[in-house]
Amino acid sequence: MNANLTGRTTALSKGRRWAALAVLTASLLVITMDMTILNIALPELAGELQPTAEQQLWIIDIYSLVLAGLLVSWSAIADRWGRKRMLMLGYTIFALASLLVLFADSAEAVIAIRGFLGVGGAMIMPNTLSLIRVIFTDGKERATALGIWAAVSGLGAAVGPLVGGLLLEYFSWHAAFLVNVPLMLAAIIAGLIFLPESRVASPGKWDALAAALSFVGMILLVWAIKQFGKEASFAVPEAWIAVAFATAALTWFVIRCVRSDVPLLDLRLFRSRPFSAGIIAALGTTFSMVAALLLVAQWLQLIDGATPIEAGIRLMPVAIAGAVASMLAPAIARLVGARAVLAGGLGLAAIGMLYLGVAGSDLNLAGVLVSTSLIGAGTGSLAIGSAMIMAGSPVEKAGNAGALEETSYEFGATLGVAILGSIAALIYRFQLAVDPAMRGVDSELLTGAKESLGAAFVISEQAGMPELIESASAAFARSLQAAGYAGGFFMLAVAVLVFFLTPKGTDVEGAEH
Repeated sequence: MNANLTGRTTALSKGRRWAALAVLTASLLVITMDMTILNIALPELAGELQPTAEQQLWIIDIYSLVLAGLLVSWSAIADRWGRKRMLMLGYTIFALASLLVLFADSAEAVIAIRGFLGVGGAMIMPNTLSLIRVIFTDGKERATALGIWAAVSGLGAAVGPLVGGLLLEYFSWHAAFLVNVPLMLAAIIAGLIFLPESRVASPGKWDALAAALSFVGMILLVWAIKQFGKEASFAVPEAWIAVAFATAALTWFVIRCVRSDVPLLDLRLFRSRPFSAGIIAALGTTFSMVAALLLVAQWLQLIDGATPIEAGIRLMPVAIAGAVASMLAPAIARLVGARAVLAGGLGLAAIGMLYLGVAGSDLNLAGVLVSTSLIGAGTGSLAIGSAMIMAGSPVEKAGNAGALEETSYEFGATLGVAILGSIAALIYRFQLAVDPAMRGVDSELLTGAKESLGAAFVISEQAGMPELIESASAAFARSLQAAGYAGGFFMLAVAVLVFFLTPKGTDVEGAEH
């Protein structure tokens, strides 16, 4: 089924539309799950392959680096070549890359496989959004479909560690990769049956230079931000060099896109206020909450004493609340308006973040569950943000819109971990250094304990210093408190900005553009 001159597909039956959505969201679940499942498998993988500390970082980071670099280029190619074709190729690459783990006998091989997975993931993620935009021509149905998409996206990231923990109970670390193979094969078969083809008939000449600039610029920028976050310092010369080259490449890319009649990425989409508001909401939310939730995961395991599986279960409320809120958001928007739902949801999530700050050293498991539930329920409003992004872009620009939304999520998370994570790390180190109980501690042991809460626990056990655990736990509570306050106030600011940027009466279920 091919697209006509406007990029729209022939209308599908209702049953086939929702079957197509099931295929798209199921594959999205696999992709988002894969972003976090390896966090659980990494210790066993490291024990077998003995990677260096730097190689371990690359095993984790290479996936998101490749993904961020290729989102724009792959979505532009899909607009020309066919979105379904690109999706099928992405499924195939993801399955093959996962299968290759059977032959991985070194850290370098795992790094290469993770990079290959990033190539496939970048083909899949934006095209799930663009095909939803094309398939669901009715605004009300599209808003509901995007609510389901948002619910599944959040659920995948939360389910990843839980699934990883369950797999490692019975299988080796290879299972964290191999679980993708049957799921992707099923997606290929179902996709061939239910998904329509869609492409832009006259997209213009492919701008290879712009594609190269976006790839190099995004990879360098994301890598630099990650380096700042890992060092918990901005005094990283090589990262600043990467920022300089990234800025030059991305500036050149923007200039080419603005001057071109048929740009690789149509930045004129930002002229739509609802579109811009949706992008800002996506970026601001991930910036605010990802670092804080990573700290909460550490708190659950190291301070509250949860196992990895137990920590995954205790983090499920954020995913469940988010999934429920995403499903309800379109119906609530019909009653009070899209602007109120999106801004109000961000405000609710901000309250959940601020609760982490208010609780401080008195934080307990009940408080964590309340906080994460509020965060999840609030971020469920991003379903309306997705609907605003898609409704605010012409159907022939659906690929561009999907790429921009996914890039905003990826970039926001990376930036948040680097900045808020660095702030939390600095506060942890400072609090540990000035704690009166640490005055007589050997400087070498204290320096090691300042690296992380996990390191402090190991050193405390080895040196027989229970007071170090108490001091490190108190310092960590302060760092979590700071991340809660910083992320919460920032999200409140984003909520206010989104409210005033979104035109009153914005209808995400309006007529087709």
